[in-house]
Amino acid sequence: MTQPSTETLPPQASNPVLHTSHRRSLLGDLRELLESRQVLEELVKRDLKVRYKRSILGVLWTLLNPLLMMIVTTLIFANFFRFAIDNYPVYFLSAYLVFGFFSQATSTGCTSILSSAALVRRVYLAPALFPLASVATAGVNMVIALLPLFALMAFTGSNFSWALLFLPIALALTALFTYGVALFLSAASVFFHDTIQMYQIIITVWMYITPIFYPVDIIPEQYWLIVHLNPLFHFVEIIRYPLYLGALPEPINLAAATMYAFGTAVIGWWYFGRSRNAFASYL
Repeated sequence: MTQPSTETLPPQASNPVLHTSHRRSLLGDLRELLESRQVLEELVKRDLKVRYKRSILGVLWTLLNPLLMMIVTTLIFANFFRFAIDNYPVYFLSAYLVFGFFSQATSTGCTSILSSAALVRRVYLAPALFPLASVATAGVNMVIALLPLFALMAFTGSNFSWALLFLPIALALTALFTYGVALFLSAASVFFHDTIQMYQIIITVWMYITPIFYPVDIIPEQYWLIVHLNPLFHFVEIIRYPLYLGALPEPINLAAATMYAFGTAVIGWWYFGRSRNAFASYL
C-alpha cells in the first residue's frame, strides 16, 4: 500500500508513535484532529489512489457501481413491489447509497490501524485519523455517487423540493454514526483480528434486515420493534425522505438517528481512547 510521504506531514509527526501513556482530554484529542487536517487530506488521497490503482475506469466505478446495482435490483425486485413502491429505482438507490457509504467506511475503517502499521511505527500521527480517513474517503465516493441519483431523479420526474436542503444535516448525522462505529471496530481489530471476518458477516446480514430493497410495510407488525432498533433504518429514512418523497423526515426517525449518531460517536471515541495506548504492543 502506498504511504503518504513524511515530508507532507506537520512537524509534530516526527515524534515517537502511539507511546502516549499520559491521560488525554477530549478537547485535547479533538484539537489534535483539527490540527492534523493536512495529514487527513494526504490519507484520503492515499486511500483514493489505492482504491482506483490500475483501474481503467478509475473514479467512474463510483458512478457505475450504484447504477449497475440499481439496474439488477430493479429487474429482480421491481415486479414484486411494483404496486407497493412508485419509482422503485429512486426508492432503492436513495437507500443503497447510504448503506454503501456505511459499509465501505466501516469495513475499511475496521482495518485502518492495522493496514497503516508500517506508517505509524515511523511517525507519530493521531491514531483516530486513520478511521476518520476511511469515513472521509467513503464520503467523497458517496458525494460522487449522488450525481447519477440526481440524474435519475430528474429523468423519472421526481420532486426536487426544499426538503433537499435538509440533506447535508442527514448526511452529517450518518457520517458521525459511521465514524463512531469505525472507531470502535478499528480499535477492536488491533486486539482481536477475528473482528474483521466477523464484521463482514454482520454487515451482509445488516443489509438484508434494513429496508433497502423492500418496503417497510411488508414487515410483520411483531417485528417492528426490531426494525426501529436498527440504527441504519433511521439513517436510511432521514436521507430517503428528502430524496424520494421530497419531504422532511419523520420526527421519530430524526430523533432516533440523532441519538444513535451522538451516542455511537461517544462510545466509539471512549473505547478508542481507552485502547490507543496499547496499540504499539500489538502492531
